[in-house]
Amino acid sequence: MAFDYSLAFTKIDFRQHPELYRVGKGEQGVLLVEPYKSEILPYWRFKTPEIARESSEKIYQLFLGYLEQEDFVGADMARKFIQMGYTRSRRYANHKSGRKYKQTSKEGSSEKEILPFDVDPIKAESAAIFKTKWVEAKTNPKYLQLLAKHKQMYETC
Repeated sequence: MAFDYSLAFTKIDFRQHPELYRVGKGEQGVLLVEPYKSEILPYWRFKTPEIARESSEKIYQLFLGYLEQEDFVGADMARKFIQMGYTRSRRYANHKSGRKYKQTSKEGSSEKEILPFDVDPIKAESAAIFKTKWVEAKTNPKYLQLLAKHKQMYETC
C-alpha cells in the first residue's frame, strides 16, 4: 500500500497509532512520522566517513532497540533514515552541489538535464558505510517478521 501523505502528521503519534502507518516505498515519510523523526533525526549525519560511521551505528542501535520493543514503525523509520544516509551521501558523492539536474528556464518543460559527475571519494565512503548498515537493517530477520505482521494487520485491502 502507498504511503498516505493525506494524514495530519503534526497531530498523530504513530507510536500510539501504528495502524495509521504505511511503509510506502524507499524513504517515503521519513521526515513526517513522529515521534520517530524527532528521536532519530538528531543523529543523522554523513559529512565525513567518521561522522557517517558514528551516525549509522547510532541509528542502527535505535533500530535494534525498536525491534526489541516490537515497535515496527520505529524500526522502519530507523531503516529509512539509514537508507536516506546512503542515498543523500551518494548524491553528494556524485554531485558536489547535491543537485543531480541542471535547472532549466523553459516553462512547462519536463526534460531535465543531468549534471556531469563530480566524484567526491569522501562522500562515496560515507555512502558505503550507510549502505552496509542499510542492508543489515532491511535483511534483519526480526525486522522482516514485524514487516510481514504489520502489512498483514494494517495494509491488506
